[in-house]
Order: sequence, then structure tokens, then C-alpha cells
Amino acid sequence: CAEGVVVIFFFPRNFLSLNTTPLAAALLTPQSKRLIKRAASLPSACSEASGRGYSGAWKLPASQAPHVETPTRTMSLSVGFPGTDLKVTGIDFLKSQNCRQHHTDAYNIKNLVVRRGQPFQLELTFSRELRPTDKLSLRFGLGENPMKIRGTLMSLNPMLQPDFGGWKVSIVKKSGTQCLLSVISSPWAPVGKYTLNVKTGSNIYNPEMGDIYLLFNPWCEDDVVFMADEAQRNEYVLNDTGYIYVGSAYNIYNRPWNFGQFEEYVLDACMYLMDKSGLRPGSRRDPVLVSRAMSALVNANDDNGVVLGNWSGNYSNGTSPMDWIGSVAILQQYYKTKKPVSYGQCWVFAGVLTTDENLRVDVYLNEVGEKLTSMSLDSVWNFHVWNDVWMRRLDLPTGFGGWQAIDATPQEQSQGLFQCGPCSVKAVKEGDVYLPFDGKFVYAEVNADKVYWIVKKVNGKNKFTRISTETEGIGVKISTKAVGEDRREDITSQYKFPEGSVEERESMEKALSFIRPAGMVPRARFASVYPMSERSLSLQILAPEPVPKTGLHLEITNEAPLHPGNPLELAITVKTSTPGKWTINLVGSCQLQSYTGKVEASLGYVKETVELEGESETQIPLKIGADTYMKTLASVEDEVLVHVTAIAEVQGMEDKLTKEITMPFEYPPITVQMPETAKLNEEFTCAFIFKNKLNVPLDNCKLLVEGLGIFKMTTFDQGDVQPGRIIKSEVICTPTRLGEKKMVAKLTSTQLKGISAEKKITIIN
Repeated sequence: CAEGVVVIFFFPRNFLSLNTTPLAAALLTPQSKRLIKRAASLPSACSEASGRGYSGAWKLPASQAPHVETPTRTMSLSVGFPGTDLKVTGIDFLKSQNCRQHHTDAYNIKNLVVRRGQPFQLELTFSRELRPTDKLSLRFGLGENPMKIRGTLMSLNPMLQPDFGGWKVSIVKKSGTQCLLSVISSPWAPVGKYTLNVKTGSNIYNPEMGDIYLLFNPWCEDDVVFMADEAQRNEYVLNDTGYIYVGSAYNIYNRPWNFGQFEEYVLDACMYLMDKSGLRPGSRRDPVLVSRAMSALVNANDDNGVVLGNWSGNYSNGTSPMDWIGSVAILQQYYKTKKPVSYGQCWVFAGVLTTDENLRVDVYLNEVGEKLTSMSLDSVWNFHVWNDVWMRRLDLPTGFGGWQAIDATPQEQSQGLFQCGPCSVKAVKEGDVYLPFDGKFVYAEVNADKVYWIVKKVNGKNKFTRISTETEGIGVKISTKAVGEDRREDITSQYKFPEGSVEERESMEKALSFIRPAGMVPRARFASVYPMSERSLSLQILAPEPVPKTGLHLEITNEAPLHPGNPLELAITVKTSTPGKWTINLVGSCQLQSYTGKVEASLGYVKETVELEGESETQIPLKIGADTYMKTLASVEDEVLVHVTAIAEVQGMEDKLTKEITMPFEYPPITVQMPETAKLNEEFTCAFIFKNKLNVPLDNCKLLVEGLGIFKMTTFDQGDVQPGRIIKSEVICTPTRLGEKKMVAKLTSTQLKGISAEKKITIIN
């Protein structure tokens, strides 16, 4: 060798036999044979180390080095001595201990799941005792072709290189052939599925369950997703059930939803999506880029993502969005087929993860107050569902970390894809909509004003008259589940300053400097073209409507519960509060519409002129017969709502007022019967009971039930359920996880789509 030294490795005495290695013996000169024999006769524990990191090596002067005759062909010579090379014979991933410490013990998966920036332990078993000079490296690889230069291969040597790329390894203790190691991944490591193998010298050991899942870590202060509050971590990370709030601002109700992040194949589906995203390994370390990619991949619009959106009302080739009760079945089906799952709407996109970029939504009404959805470029959804994610934003100025909005519902493209966010919630509140990502769009979603227009035919053309502006109709009662409680928490104040406050006006002025406002002209598809002089282009912020001089006020109520099959008994109350006699023209209409604002049917209207004096009021009834709407109720596969609009104009005055309200139908409940507690791995019975208290039959009834950690989603086909009939379905349950669990049930039929129920049970040892 270059240093003039040959290193010979010593092995147990009597192991070397020239007679058993004829090829080696033939290649050695007599002098070499004598030196080999001399080496074999030395004591087994040699005190002269070579200094090369290998115990028991002996240095020979170059003049005494064995000389190998040059063979007549190129050969590779290896004189081996079985039983002396260090080899790994087994790895214990200590799954129970590690997963409990990393808060991942609920995952239904055989592999180790850990969180970045936090130590976990591995117990290695070797073929012999580990020596200080042995070569040992743990290699964690990410992706198909991991490489150190790409940051996708971390090679950790506890003796020579215990720190690599922020990853660390150390020996906790050694006992005979066993060695306990502690590994800490970098708090900035790419998340994903890593493959572990262990290299000892030229030997590589690939364990049977060598894939390790590395997740973001809200418990690690050095991780940008760190969340300090334990109750919030339990709610937002560990809770696998929750609610999606739907309805309207006037009538909010919840739908139970099973997120099911710990269920079988769900984590694998997430890792598959990570691979499918095309994110470079370096990008996978950043929750900003990961969450943005996920907002695109949950919808199937441009990348064959998880859920195919459908708002047509026809779901014959898939599952109605109303039939899902959680994310588990969706993600499991997607992971199995690798094809988009049909179908979803906004709460489905948000459970698995409205306006254009202006601050105005135009609502067009005909002369009797019926909404003309075919004319509008905009839509005002009764509700919309999106996600907030928690992280520090190192890419933004200080102070804009914390909650970030992402939205997987495919509404408009961002950077060429149907994706939205993450957008700093604080930036939305303060009007800093120039900050990435999609701040203008999110701001408009929660801050737009509604402008009402009456459309009349004049000489065969549409004439548009603005009747009122509502500055508080959009982005109200933004809701989420409260931490640790089964109740709604209003978080509107995190997105917006109080309406009409100085801060709110300043925020809007700042936002408008980055959002080009639309002029005060109707933006209908079929609107006639007005001369530029008739346009009010200077209006930047729509001021709240002035208080009517008459004290005009409208209320819309239902006089009886809105049960399907019963008449809809509604009323419009007109009030005045200032001295004087007032003649008021009133029109009111009732329509059925979907949650996106699409009108499914116009049911009827009233048109009256009323006289009021001073502080007084009168009530105008609006009654719709059951036969008027039941056919529509049965023909539409979406859940429909009752939408009432009223318009009042005071004769001889400029006082005009518009009021609209959306109300859901009311349904009989589902009753869940089961014990309050049950024991782990012991059977119990859960019964789901429903009585049709309506006066109409319910056709094609299906009952969907699921209990995470107890039983998989099950569907019971109940057929037609006549009025007064009781149906009962039972599930034999065997709980597999401890703690508080929930049973969730949903009943759908041709006539109704949204009956949900839930009940808690505590699983004990």
C-alpha cells in the first residue's frame, strides 16, 4: 500500500488452515505462507492496534509483507473467517414505547410512526459484541433513490459521525450482543416514509418492518408546527372525530364527522399523496408547501386527487356527498384504487382537508323577490367549509404565523392549480392580502358585501335598480368545534375586526389597495351595457345602508316546524318606528335552494301594500302547501333549504329594505342505545333506532354507522319506511382502542338527506 504497510487481521487460533484454502495457498509464496502461519500462532488478543480503527490488526514492515505471485488472470481474493464479521441479526423498534412517547400509538399500522425532532430508541442485536472500532451506520432513506447530496439519505455512525444533517444517534447502553441506540431526527427533516437499513462493514441488514413514518411534531419547540397548548394539541392533533358546521348564519347546526386519521391505510394514503404531489424532498420539510400541495391533491380537478367534486344533484355514478360520514372510507378507497372518489362537496373536501377577487356579490331578484341565479356571476353559499392549519411562517414578516387558512374546494386556480393557501388568518384580518398565498381570495370570501338589484323588463330589455346593500351578510359566524368540548366556537373575530369599527375600515382600505374594486354596476351575464358616465367607478368601500327615515324593519319567521310533508307556514313582519303615516309596498317569495345558493324550485310569493303609523307592525302570512314542494324534495339528491326573501319600499320615500333568510327542514331524530362504558376487546351491542314521525313515507332509507376504534363503517338498507314505522339496527362491537370514542349515524332517503346522530362511549381495561 502507499504507506508501505500491509494490515493483517487476526482471527481465532486454529481457524486458518492452508489445506482448506487451496486457491489461496497456491497464490502465496513460501515466504507469505510462513508469515501467515506466524500470524496464526500469535495470541488471539493482540495489543498492537493498527491505528486504522480495526481491533486486533498487526502492522508489518513492507519488506516482510507477504508477496502474492501475479496470477495469469485477474482474480479477486478474499480470505474469510466466518463468525468474526460484525453483523446485525435483528432490530427491535420498541414500537409500544416509542409510539406512546411520540403520541402515535393510536395509528393502526405495524410500522413505527414517530415525530421529527424528538428522540426514539432502537435495540439492535449483533452477531457478536459491538467493539469501539467496529464500523456501524444507520441509514435512513427517503424516496426511491435516496442520496446524501439530496438530503434524502442520512447515514448515522454512533462512533464516528453521530450527527448528520441535524439527525443524531447515540449509544444508550450495551449488553452482550445487544445495543440500545437513541435517534433524534432533525426538527426540520422532510416528513414522509423512510426506509431504515443498518450497515456493518460490508454487511447490510434490511429489517422486515424497516419503513418508518416521520411526521410533523406539534410537541417539539424547534418544529415550526409547535403548538404550546396541550388542550389544543389534544383537540387538533389527537382527536379523530369532530363537527362540520352547516346551515346559515340564522340557523347553524353541526354534522358529526369522523376524521379517522388513525385508521387502517389512512396514513399510507397520506404518504401516497405526498409522493404524488411531486414535492422535492427539501420541500417536504416545510408545512407551508406541504399544506398547499395537499389543498390541491384533495380535489381531483387537475391532478387525479382524492375527491371528485359534483354540485349537479346527480350522483348516480358514485356516492352522494350527503352519504359520507367521515374521511376514512374515502381515503381507503382512494388508496386502494388510486382513482378519485365520487363525489364530494365543500364539507367533504375540508373533512378530508365563493367569490372572485372583488368585494361585492350581486344578488338579482325579479319583481316578486325571487332570486335569479341564472343571471349572477357570483354565488353566495349558505355555508362554506375550509381548514385552518397551525404553523410558524418563516417566509412572512414577523407576526403572521399561527393559524393559516387552506381550502381544498376547487373554486378557482392559483398558480395554475386548484389550490388555496396557506393564508395567514392575521393577514386576512389586517388587510395584508398581498402576502402569500391567496390572501385576496380568502379576504373576499369573508368580507364581501351583498348588493341587491331588482330586474324589470323595460322595452324588452332588463333594467337594473339597486335596492339595498348588506355589508354584514358574508363571512359571519365563522365557526369551529371548541377545544375539548362538543360545542360551536365562533372565531369570526380572528378573521375580522368588528363590523363598522375603525380597525375594520382601515383593514378594508388596505385590502382594497391590492384588490381592484368593481364599479357599482350590475355584473350579470345578460346585463345591458351602460354608458361609462352612468357607472359609479369611484365607489371603493360600500358604506352601510343609511337608517331608514321611517325606521323600516323586516323580520321573517316560521310559525310551525318545517317538517317535510307539512305545509310551510311562514310570516313576514313589517315594522316602522318613527312618527308618521307610511304606505309600504311589500313582496315576499319562498324558494327551495341548495347550500350553494342554486334555486331548485320557486314555491310561491305574496305581494301586498300595507299602511303603518308611528311605532307599529303588521304580519303578512306566506303559506306553501306540501304538494308544492315535496316533488322537488324527492327529485333533488342534495339537501335543500327553504329560502325566503322580502322586499319593502316606502311610497314617496327613498326607504328600501331587503331581507332574506335560509332555513333547514326539521327531521325526526336517530336514537343510539349502548352502555356508557365497555371493556377493551370485549363485545357489546349498539342499537340505532329511528321512528318516522312524518306524515309521508320515506323511500329507499339507508342507515350509515361508524365507530372509530370499534367497528368499520356499515350500511343498513332499510327500504321504504312508512309513517309511524320504527326501524332498529344493531351492531356487535369489539373495541380495540382505549379512551373516549363516538358512534356516528346518518340516515338518508329519497325525501330527506341529512339526519345525523352521535353518542359517546368510554373504553376501559
